[in-house]
Amino acid sequence: MHPIQRDDLRGGGAPIFVARRRPLDIPRSGAERVTHQFAALEFCTAGRLRMEQPDAWTLEAGEALLVPAGLPHRAIAREGFEAWSLGFCASCFAAEDAGILLGPFERVRAGGSPVVRVPRARHAFLESLFAELQEATEPARYGESRAVAHSLLTLVLYEVERAARAEASPSKPAGIVADALRFIERHCLERITLGDVAAAVGRSRAYVTTALSQTTGRSAVEWIVAGRMAEARRMLLHSDEMVDVIAERVGYADPTHFIRMFRRAHGATPAAWRASKRR
Repeated sequence: MHPIQRDDLRGGGAPIFVARRRPLDIPRSGAERVTHQFAALEFCTAGRLRMEQPDAWTLEAGEALLVPAGLPHRAIAREGFEAWSLGFCASCFAAEDAGILLGPFERVRAGGSPVVRVPRARHAFLESLFAELQEATEPARYGESRAVAHSLLTLVLYEVERAARAEASPSKPAGIVADALRFIERHCLERITLGDVAAAVGRSRAYVTTALSQTTGRSAVEWIVAGRMAEARRMLLHSDEMVDVIAERVGYADPTHFIRMFRRAHGATPAAWRASKRR
């Protein structure tokens, strides 16, 4: 059974979402495996969370859980679980600080532990970063504070990356799906095709399509389009660039084709979507 796809960052076009999770805010665990387009991180502040990703892991207070985009996972059980929850569009930042922002998630894709214990002395600082990032990513403020939000996101992930390096857990070879997703995250805003993805991982187009579809519920082409649409939404909401300029910047040489793809994904043209969100 293919995993359920969930892509809502609840940021209204912003590429970063932050929330403080309380026990009553968290729905009951379900049996469905899910994947999402964005990279996600949970920093547990109380209780525990039992997660399958794809092996079973327990997240406890003082630990961070990394969920790379496209990785099937599901919550098995929660016991008084409280956490800071973070999601961000990986492809929107891949070209800028890929090493810092995506490195921890790529290590998980390569077989490393998704659970990272953060030193107790860093807990208060990390929580303060989450709180500042939540404020900076409020829809009413993000347009003027996106540089601050990006810096805070980098600091949060640097703290987790530093803790992960200290643990030095070994990893396995990444595999075709992980390699394909990494390539797409870093290059989807360029004019790449399925053939480029297949060449990057050394397999046929059919093999890559089947592997990604079976594992993530989304084909390589769908992953490319999803990454482009995420960046297009960000630019439409937080810049005044013309639609044809945005089309070029997210990998489409033909603005008409971009408009058609955007309308298929969002039920409205880019201009209409921008106008409705800004109202």
